[in-house]
Amino acid sequence: MKIMFYTLRPFDELDYAKQFSREYGIDFAWTADYPRPENLGLAQGCEAVCTTPCDMSAGILDGFAALGVKYLPCRSIGYDHIDLAHAKALGMRVSNVGYPPEGVANYAIMLMLMTTRKMNQIMIRAAAQDYSLQGKMGRDLSGCTVGVIGTGRIGRTVLRHLSTFGCTLLAYDVYQSPEVEQYARYVSLEELYAQSDVITLHTNATPENHHLIDGEAIRKMKDGVILINTARGTLIDPDALIAGLESGKVGGAGLDVVEDENGLYYYNHASEALHNRELAMLRSFPNVIVSPHTAFYTDVNVASMVRGAFESVRCFAAGEPNPLEIRL
Repeated sequence: MKIMFYTLRPFDELDYAKQFSREYGIDFAWTADYPRPENLGLAQGCEAVCTTPCDMSAGILDGFAALGVKYLPCRSIGYDHIDLAHAKALGMRVSNVGYPPEGVANYAIMLMLMTTRKMNQIMIRAAAQDYSLQGKMGRDLSGCTVGVIGTGRIGRTVLRHLSTFGCTLLAYDVYQSPEVEQYARYVSLEELYAQSDVITLHTNATPENHHLIDGEAIRKMKDGVILINTARGTLIDPDALIAGLESGKVGGAGLDVVEDENGLYYYNHASEALHNRELAMLRSFPNVIVSPHTAFYTDVNVASMVRGAFESVRCFAAGEPNPLEIRL
């Protein structure tokens, strides 16, 4: 068995890949590049291709299938970058990974604290030796109502941790969890929008929730609402968010993900123009914190992501049930 890793980072993931290759007895090859038509041949002789979010549309999948690739283990929780229907038609099996939820949950809470306390403006002005107070007054998160959309493992962890802050907590999910009811009250989306001072997103990207936060949703929110997104960029309509920030309806945002981030994040673009106008606009607002999809980035999580790829391929090849397999 052999796995071809695309977008593998040599400074952290590579050592884990070597470790788990020995542990599982599964060979691997790798490149730091995204898969594209001209480098699909790197997967020749590999039964599996492992990626992070990137272009895995029908044409790319056809190329891999022609090389005999049977398994597509994602090194991410999200798998919306893969054309699942086409993968199924090709007989390719897809899996994602799980990792401890604390890293992303605590990162989301960090963004809440930073945005409510205007930390971006404080740090920018401190770097210019402006230590005055005007314009820096923030809000105490403990006095806020926080709405959590999505109460899976990460959303539940956010709620559990926030319960010690003294916040009023609201939650929304199609599938409600008894655990959540210890900390929060489940409400409709409309009620969550209307009552929350801070709204944080922790749900998967699906066709149904594409641009869940759009202009209409923002109009239903409290004036000065703060939006936090450590989930998927496609959950927020960037044009609607920018309009909300410009009008003052949205009081701030903490964004670890943005729409159309593939090809930008995890590469050094210091001397280039950004090919994402919405991202460039969002970075210009003093009340917006934009980080480059790093909420997941802890040693524990990175190891879990790489191990998950090897474990999925082992299960697939052995004909064992794979709890991480994605089924249509």
